[in-house]
Amino acid sequence: MSFLTEIKSKFQQQGILTQVIILNVAMFLTVNLVGNISHVDLLPYTALPIGGTSFLFKFWTLFTYMFTHAGLMHLFWNMFLFYFMSQIFFTIMGEKKMLYVYVMSGLSGGALVLILGMIFPESFGNSILLGASAAVLGVGAVMALYSPNYSVFLFGAFEMKYKYFYLLTFAASTIIDLSVNTGGKISHIGGALFGLAYGYFLKQGKDLSNISFSFKKKKKLKVVSYNTSFAKSANPKGRSDDEIMNALLDKISKSGYESLNKTEKDELFKLSQKK
Repeated sequence: MSFLTEIKSKFQQQGILTQVIILNVAMFLTVNLVGNISHVDLLPYTALPIGGTSFLFKFWTLFTYMFTHAGLMHLFWNMFLFYFMSQIFFTIMGEKKMLYVYVMSGLSGGALVLILGMIFPESFGNSILLGASAAVLGVGAVMALYSPNYSVFLFGAFEMKYKYFYLLTFAASTIIDLSVNTGGKISHIGGALFGLAYGYFLKQGKDLSNISFSFKKKKKLKVVSYNTSFAKSANPKGRSDDEIMNALLDKISKSGYESLNKTEKDELFKLSQKK
């Protein structure tokens, strides 16, 4: 087995959360090592150009920008926040949904900046957009809408409802002083809006990830009322996995994750791994 094949094999064995973090770290190291060793600046080819139409010649950067960081602390805080929010997300929703929301939130944030940059090019100049912030805040926004009363512990000491944690994070990273890093903060808004939309439709029983990535007509998910007898059986009354999952998520949205008992949490985790 060659060195590259072994690396690929190890990478594929990791969970999606770890893979996303690895991609961000690998991009950071590549950009900085190539820049310092060969003095070739890769940012014009990986960051998203805004403030004009140059994006049309670098269309792939709408995707690569959300994995690109130039500064170590920028990378660290984005990945720290991503890890924290994702732990909550995929415990309830599953990792595959998390990847979908990450990518789509990043695309939405970048698209919003691009549109405004084309309309008001003088406001952005020849600037670039980079970083995972829009994607990360999109992931966080889903749970802020879907399970706002989920309890989180900051630094293992301060208990807070997730909705307040997210609002504080969004305000600190986006609303405070919009004159600094304006393009980046606009992308945060775009990413958060997608996350809120995803969470809203999920509460209605519609999974946007299925709509976007499937060409087959699927049966619409039905949100069912929670039945406390669920805990007595893994599949009461012949319910499908989707119906059981929706029943559990419906209870979480109304009463919070901690309202589930141990059997229900175990079943939720098992079902989320199938998504």
